Amino acid sequence: MRSIWKGAITFGLVNVPVKLYSATEDHDVSLHQVHDADGGRIRYQRRCEICGKVVDYEHIDKAFDDGDRTVVLTEDDLKSLPEERSREIDVLEFVPSDQLDPIMFDRSYFLEPDSSSPKAYVLLRRTLEETERTAIVHFSLRQKTRLAALRVRGDVLMLQTLLWDDEVREARFPVLDQTVRISSKELDMSGSLVESLGDDFDPSQFEDDYQEELRKLIDAKLEEGESLDTDATFGRSDDDDEGDGGSDGEVIDLMEALRQSVERSRSAGSSRAPAKKRTGGAGSASGKAPAEKAAAKKAPAKKAPSKKAPAKKAPAKKAAATKKAS
Repeated sequence: MRSIWKGAITFGLVNVPVKLYSATEDHDVSLHQVHDADGGRIRYQRRCEICGKVVDYEHIDKAFDDGDRTVVLTEDDLKSLPEERSREIDVLEFVPSDQLDPIMFDRSYFLEPDSSSPKAYVLLRRTLEETERTAIVHFSLRQKTRLAALRVRGDVLMLQTLLWDDEVREARFPVLDQTVRISSKELDMSGSLVESLGDDFDPSQFEDDYQEELRKLIDAKLEEGESLDTDATFGRSDDDDEGDGGSDGEVIDLMEALRQSVERSRSAGSSRAPAKKRTGGAGSASGKAPAEKAAAKKAPAKKAPSKKAPAKKAPAKKAAATKKAS
């Protein structure tokens, strides 16, 4: 694996230098478009609507259009934003792990210790395990401010980026407001069906039949000579290196840093407003300006105490997924 980001987890006066890796990968067969008449590759060009020329990536900037006016934002403009320059994963709070609703989980990343001694990394991991809590953190990646859950998976710390509260839709279906009568016999029969299909979840027992059949179809066409002599295609990876920024962040005296952090937290606890604590800005250890979107909220993650949810995100179901024969 190749790291896509370097930085440090910060909580109190403790820094935990880490490298970030994508935790998942896509194994789907990659397909592209061709002309049905001659098999020629269909390619899309980045053409300027004013001069009509094809534009290279190095000459493309981003812009915001409100309908009447366009504001162009250059690469330097975006890099000048404080959040984009940050290489810190700021811990905002530690919450009970079962309060995180899986619907909020987005992308998953592994964190590797990036220092000569992994003691601070292991200490944080053990603390999260024994307290059964998940750290809600705030950081920047690829020109976006992220909210994430920092939790333990095996002996590794991992980040799972979270959707912002207003990105999760409310499910309102008027038909569900109707009174529906369920008899005890129907409920017992349904429960019996569930019991008959009950089992322990083992993801290795499932495979994507569609992708397997697609590969067989491609292999069969190759064997039958149904192929064209064309140039090899290429694709772009989502895991482009974000650079080697960040600092070593070694803490010489870990116990002293922890002690001072606890004292600072206790002394500031009575005067700190909860809303500021959760923005990752002025109330966080880094002292950075709060992200505009996070500051507008009372809390970064919507809590649902009544709903038990596993800390591990269940893999997304693929079309036509079936269970292997035992």
